[in-house]
Amino acid sequence: MKAVTWHGKRDVRVDTVPDPRIEQPTDVVVGITSSGICGSDLHLYEVLGPFLDEGDILGHEPMGVVEEVGAEVTAVRPGDRVVIPFNVSCGTCFMCGQGLHSQCETTQVHEQGNGAALFGYTKLYGQVPGGQAEFLRVPFGNTLPIKVPDGPPDDRFVYLSDVLPTAWQAVEYAAIPDGGSVAVLGLGPIGDMACRVAQHRGAGQVIGVDLVPERLERARLNGVDALDVRDADLVKVIRDKTGGRGPDAVIDAVGMEAHGSPTAQLTQQMTSLLPDALQGWLMKRVGVDRMHALYLAIEIVRRGGTISLSGVYGGMADPMPMLRMFDKQIQLRMGQANVHRWIPDILPLVVDGDPLGLESFATHRVRLESAPAAYQMFQQKRDGAVKVLLQP
Repeated sequence: MKAVTWHGKRDVRVDTVPDPRIEQPTDVVVGITSSGICGSDLHLYEVLGPFLDEGDILGHEPMGVVEEVGAEVTAVRPGDRVVIPFNVSCGTCFMCGQGLHSQCETTQVHEQGNGAALFGYTKLYGQVPGGQAEFLRVPFGNTLPIKVPDGPPDDRFVYLSDVLPTAWQAVEYAAIPDGGSVAVLGLGPIGDMACRVAQHRGAGQVIGVDLVPERLERARLNGVDALDVRDADLVKVIRDKTGGRGPDAVIDAVGMEAHGSPTAQLTQQMTSLLPDALQGWLMKRVGVDRMHALYLAIEIVRRGGTISLSGVYGGMADPMPMLRMFDKQIQLRMGQANVHRWIPDILPLVVDGDPLGLESFATHRVRLESAPAAYQMFQQKRDGAVKVLLQP
């Protein structure tokens, strides 16, 4: 089969690799029909090379049609249309029972000290082959795949794999009061969707912050008060718009890709010149993130407000302004999205209509063989790229 594989920093290729097969009686093999490129994939493209091997298959936002099932699979059968969550979770352990599928005890990556394995996402999370491919082996066939109806286009459902539950959890963790205010930092796929979810769930004021003109305009067309992060008076502008206090909640949908910290950017660039083993040691034990977005969130949120962190950070010892956070009595919630925890809340919205504008959410749909160019376009934020879907 054809698959998108990692070969080095900013070097992804479409290679011919062995087809996946049933390995356990609870496995299924899915023929992929759509698979998203995620902002988190850009971390692999740019800075997480020490935790990848050449030829690793990327991608964690797939959906498709069941091609083959193991002997013990009864929940789905060949021909069923399914979405595959990015968490590799069993659905039956203690953590899954708590709704913490990203902490699944069956797939926790103990050798790295990390939570549940992820599809297509480095040795840190199990080095499981990903879904930017023609076919994907999926374990836990009775509990992991999300069965969706035939009929509506893939665009209606594919975001159940990551974008929708991640945005939904970001808004849930933000604890926005009914009719209250939220600022969303970063208007890429997760930030854009978080704005839509916040509006749908009753936020009275949604402020979006980014620096890409096309992303700002896209958010404005959806009723978001979109502001350029480069505005020298940004903090004052946001406070003025929120009664002088700041928003009730801030969602950081940026993470380590944040602009505005030349020191951290230089640290990342210098770290990338070191041998892989030393790079990995530094990334796991020292701060190499660009923290501008998180610092901005801490500054603008109102006293007693909540920061919801959905952007991925990678450094173990990044500095945190604890005095400022303590003084402002900030509540901070974070973590990988627990996909299956939110599916009962989200699936009716997806099946019964399209209130979140999913069918027009993707900005680009390209063939799988065009993945290298698509990665480059998305990383460089060219051509209005917000969400790219690969279609084998």
